[in-house]
Amino acid sequence: MERIVFTAKHEELLLQIPLFKDLSPKVQHSLLERLDCAVYNIKKNDIIARQDSPCRELMVLLEGKLKVDIIDALCNEVLIEHIIAPRAFATPHLFKADTTLPATFKATEDGVLLKATKDSVFKLISEFPDLLKSFLCVAGNCNKCTVLRLRALSYKNIRSRFVAYLFEQKLVDNNIVHIDHNQAQLADYICVTRPALTKEISKMAKEGLILMKGKTVELLNIPELRKAI
Repeated sequence: MERIVFTAKHEELLLQIPLFKDLSPKVQHSLLERLDCAVYNIKKNDIIARQDSPCRELMVLLEGKLKVDIIDALCNEVLIEHIIAPRAFATPHLFKADTTLPATFKATEDGVLLKATKDSVFKLISEFPDLLKSFLCVAGNCNKCTVLRLRALSYKNIRSRFVAYLFEQKLVDNNIVHIDHNQAQLADYICVTRPALTKEISKMAKEGLILMKGKTVELLNIPELRKAI
């Protein structure tokens, strides 16, 4: 990683992340003034942080994408999620008693990374209750995403994993699901091969269960789909 100058563009991206975007202008100004941080260019395939390494800084991806993987007890590599900028990551682990990271974060394209010292983040959180509330909300959402991801992997076959994924993305009272992944990424996400997933999606379409166009899936028969999970 190559350290670069923190610019006005970086400030604008930093204030877009969920952790900071809803704060008052006064808090945002203090944040920019007092946050002890450094900015780096990162390259595709750079390892940003490794599983079981200490989490000593708040990390924010300002530009680019990251792939998050864990190595399980059987030494299998399991995809957890893709992180798209701008977004903070590994937030729940910053102030844990055991601050080691549960996953490896790898760049999948060139980007920009910001790192802020734990002490400066803690001082700001201690001073501004709204920032503390935002931090707790973000940490809770991170944990929820991990639980949902692992729940999908608990299913035995391709159909049940795919249906579980669809219901995770589905909004209440809406049968149209807009997914974040293309089929190659989705296959990786639910730990199946792309040809097998494509075949299963085609089979489900023929059965009248779904209609899929690109990243949009219409759930045509929800009662039957629920039987898969």
